Amino acid sequence: MAAVMPFRAQRYDPATAGPLESLVAPPYDVISAEQRAGLRARSPFNVVHLTLPDSEEEAGATYRDWLERGILLAEQPAVWALAQEYVGPDGVARRRQGLVASLEVTPYERRIVLPHEQTHARVKEGRLRLLRATRVQLEPIFLLYDGPAPAGPPSREPDLAVEGAQLWRLDGSEEIARAFADDQLLIADGHHRYETAVAFHEEEGTPESAQMLVVLVSTEDPGLEIFPTHRVFTGGRELAGERTDVDDPLVALAALNGEGPAVVEVTEHGAALVRGEPGLLDVQLVDTLGHEGLSYTPDAGEAVERVRGGEAAVAYLMRPTPIEDVFAAARRGDVLPPKTTYFFPKLISGLLLHPVG
Repeated sequence: MAAVMPFRAQRYDPATAGPLESLVAPPYDVISAEQRAGLRARSPFNVVHLTLPDSEEEAGATYRDWLERGILLAEQPAVWALAQEYVGPDGVARRRQGLVASLEVTPYERRIVLPHEQTHARVKEGRLRLLRATRVQLEPIFLLYDGPAPAGPPSREPDLAVEGAQLWRLDGSEEIARAFADDQLLIADGHHRYETAVAFHEEEGTPESAQMLVVLVSTEDPGLEIFPTHRVFTGGRELAGERTDVDDPLVALAALNGEGPAVVEVTEHGAALVRGEPGLLDVQLVDTLGHEGLSYTPDAGEAVERVRGGEAAVAYLMRPTPIEDVFAAARRGDVLPPKTTYFFPKLISGLLLHPVG
């Protein structure tokens, strides 16, 4: 049973911290060194000072200093409604809605929270050191569940709003949280942070250490969209399968349909539609080529230009992986290739923080 509950959030006090737009940031794992420097310069209270500090000890001291100075204020326990208005990589405007809450973390073996991607020990070690030093969940992870949402944004003005995101503190939070008791939850984004939270609770063993900041989004939400991540190889690769030459790879990708795995291959010599044996997802078909010389891009046009410009030898243009296929694989216990899913937009860091001890 998924133990979702209201939580006592901490959030910036604009009277002491300044405007919210100067304080928030993207998730730590998509911030470049140049972006980090810009965010740190934007405000001495930008959340990146905590999520990407010079050292974990510095982050812990900074967080405690902000609490003492009233930079961060504690809210009453609640579940929050979140809405994000965005224009996707396909140029379509959407509104994705979810709920922000506290989740009791459990090992994957319990089959309450399901992963679908592998993680890397080095990343988790760094996040665990940061969690030990700060004792606060700084960023939410993104979870999916089947079925309708138990609540949505109210009609009043939001309590917080920045960069297309809006947050409302909800009444009836206990009842909303109980609606998830029978749900399995799929990690859409945040595998490293989830596994770090499990490891932290195994060390601490307290009720507070078991909690994690999450955003829960229904697979039925009309604003939820998975976008593809295209594969680009510096060395020559050729997929085995049924091949059909095509004139324009982007047109062929847009028209690609039918059952079974299929991708559009682009080389300096032209483009071809490649269909593989049934039983694989598109990402699994390309994964048979290995990962040597592999990079990723969400922009199909960029993938094509990298080949035509001589930067890469071959590109594979992908369709988005259907969310029902990702959920089915996770329920079977399958681990899918890296970048199987690309959820856009990313969640914003710095809106709400969740102390864990």
